[in-house]
Amino acid sequence: MILPLAHCILTILEPLLRFDHWLFHKINQVWINPVFDLALPFMRQQEFWYPFYLFLLVLALYNFGKKGSWWSLSLIMTVIIGDLVSSHLIKSLIFRPRPCMDPDMEGQVRILVNYCGHNSSFTSSHACNHFAAAWFIFITLNQTGSWRWLLFAWAFVISYAQSYVGVHYPLDLLGGALVGSAIGYSMSVFFRRQFGVLSLK
Repeated sequence: MILPLAHCILTILEPLLRFDHWLFHKINQVWINPVFDLALPFMRQQEFWYPFYLFLLVLALYNFGKKGSWWSLSLIMTVIIGDLVSSHLIKSLIFRPRPCMDPDMEGQVRILVNYCGHNSSFTSSHACNHFAAAWFIFITLNQTGSWRWLLFAWAFVISYAQSYVGVHYPLDLLGGALVGSAIGYSMSVFFRRQFGVLSLK
């Protein structure tokens, strides 16, 4: 019973992994330019995205007092939970070498960063954390206007940069984005039941 099931899983995964490698090659080797080479390695760093989230926390605290404090704490907890699930739970259960550490990819990866971790590539914690934050902010911050949709573009670009610099496969990004979205959505539902939404006029 186990062997047919394993064969079935491999039959499904094989074309998916081939596509994943093909797409990684396009992102990392083909769809490149000097501007991205400079910008994307920086955009995945904490120094780039910390100020934005810090601004949101300060904005919530300044405008909404105690409710803003609970919102800020909930946003921080959303990211922490996303990181724990991605970095410690999923990575401990599913090991996949990063492209920059994969023997099968030797000589086929442009590495644009100085560090390539030895931990599992699946899932991308960057993708998980930023999509979790994006969903939480999108649902709990009630403001008219289309700027909130930029949260997902923000999360996508930071995630995309992980493949561009050579440390994650696209499937790692998709897995992280899905896990993070589920966590962010769940946390936003919990927050709204307890506190409602934050409304900026």
